[in-house]
Amino acid sequence: MATKNTTPVKTDAVKVTTVKSEAVADKTSAAPQTTVAKATPAAKKTTTAAKATKTTKSTKTVKKAELKTTLNVQFDGKSYTEEDLVKIAKDVWKFDLKKKASDLTSIDLYIKPEEGRAYYVMNKEFMGSFQV
Repeated sequence: MATKNTTPVKTDAVKVTTVKSEAVADKTSAAPQTTVAKATPAAKKTTTAAKATKTTKSTKTVKKAELKTTLNVQFDGKSYTEEDLVKIAKDVWKFDLKKKASDLTSIDLYIKPEEGRAYYVMNKEFMGSFQV
C-alpha cells in the first residue's frame, strides 16, 4: 500500500505592483505607463514543487465495440444498400439540382417500394424523388 506525502508545501506570495507615471511639464506628450514586477525564482521553485506532489490517477476506459449495421432494400427483383441510395441522392444534388457537393449537409430518404421511388429531403428544404 502506498503512503501519501502529507507535508505541506510553502508557496511564497508574488507581489505585483502597478506604477503609473505622468509627465509633469507636458501631459499630452507622454501616456501613462504601467510596469509589473516579475515573480521571484523562489516562487517558481515552490510552485514546481507543489505540482510535483500532486498525484494523478489513471482511469481505464473500456471501449465498447461499435455496432455495425447494413440496410438492404429488396423489391421487384432489385436490391439497394443504404450507400447506393445515398450515392444516387448525392448525384441528384450535384447534377440535377446543380449544387456544390460541399453544400450538402443532410439527406433524409424515404423508400416506397410499391411505387419504385425514393423520396428525399436535402438540407431540410429541397424535396423531390428519384426512381429506384
